[in-house]
Amino acid sequence: MPSDPSTAPDVLAPATLGPLRLRNRVIKAATFEGATPEGLVTDALIDYHRRPAAGGVGMTTVAYLAVSPEGRTERRQIHWRPEAVPGLRRLTDAVHAEGAAAAAQIGHAGPVADARSNGAPALSCAPMLNPISMRRTRAATAADIDRITAAHARAARLAVESGFDSVEIHLGHNYFASAFLSPRLNPRTDAYGGSLANRARVARGLARAVRAEVGGRVAVTAKLNMEDGYPGGLRLEDSLQVARWLQEDGALDALELTAGSSLMNPMYLFTGDVPLREFAAAFPLPQRLGIRWFGKKFLRAYPYQDTYLMDRAVRFRAVLDLPLILLGGVTTRATMDRAMAAGFQYVAMARALLREPDLVNRLAADPAAPSRCIHCNRCMPTIYTGTRCPEIDH
Repeated sequence: MPSDPSTAPDVLAPATLGPLRLRNRVIKAATFEGATPEGLVTDALIDYHRRPAAGGVGMTTVAYLAVSPEGRTERRQIHWRPEAVPGLRRLTDAVHAEGAAAAAQIGHAGPVADARSNGAPALSCAPMLNPISMRRTRAATAADIDRITAAHARAARLAVESGFDSVEIHLGHNYFASAFLSPRLNPRTDAYGGSLANRARVARGLARAVRAEVGGRVAVTAKLNMEDGYPGGLRLEDSLQVARWLQEDGALDALELTAGSSLMNPMYLFTGDVPLREFAAAFPLPQRLGIRWFGKKFLRAYPYQDTYLMDRAVRFRAVLDLPLILLGGVTTRATMDRAMAAGFQYVAMARALLREPDLVNRLAADPAAPSRCIHCNRCMPTIYTGTRCPEIDH
């Protein structure tokens, strides 16, 4: 429930997240780093997370660590296997040396996966055309679901071995579990389709499997869509019920609330400017022309405003006791304090930390310090060459 603003916690004071003690309540959100060309940790990836750790965040989240090869969105991403552990251990050691905790975002991309890049069919609830790879997905069988559930547990175990303090399960953006939640993407008539309870079986099963594997050794969180942002997608009222079930299952220490679909409406999460020209330039000629001609239909424009997800997130705060992480437009001390006053336990930042990895330290020194992020979103196309803020290059 929303708290009394006069008793709201100090966002920059130490806090607990499950078994984990954090130096503050600010989390660097998972954003694909574009720094693993061979699918293994690089010095660039370590530096990507070391900088916000040195800059004051309580925890930084490594994204996106796929639970299986076909679960990558594309081939350059890390997928969990023993060969990845030594590099990830170097990364967590570097983050810990700066006084911050490290979280591993694990998940399966499902229909969002680029089958052409991965060299393996993408899995979905039912066959569909992936507009990114222009290939059809394959319907996941019950055996596939069991395998992917077991892969999440294995990934969580390897995350512990790699020195991570927390595991975030990706249940959003129409990745595998999120696709099952979407009525539009999930026409199944078996035990995983139809009713909301059936459509939520995958998400709940993943959370329970991860908790059973790691016990209380690390914190376990999940990223859940409040809304998919397109006709026929997951609605807020249904997401509220899924969140209640996740709370009842007792597998999570916190829930991070998000929105939008990487397949159907990606800008619904980001809001702000739509950098069509920069996106087009990141692709070879045939795709470049397609983005220029039809990009506005896929990358729809939504105006930016501070804490732009809060009006929906407070609906979850009102009905849940589970700790919640507020994401979206949290860029200043004032927005952080607003989140604390509304009853959220943590805040997550992404684009603002690309622009200024030391922003949290600046806010600690000067609570009135403004963020230099202008929400131009020109950072988004840089994922293909190393995620960064282009403003820094000027």
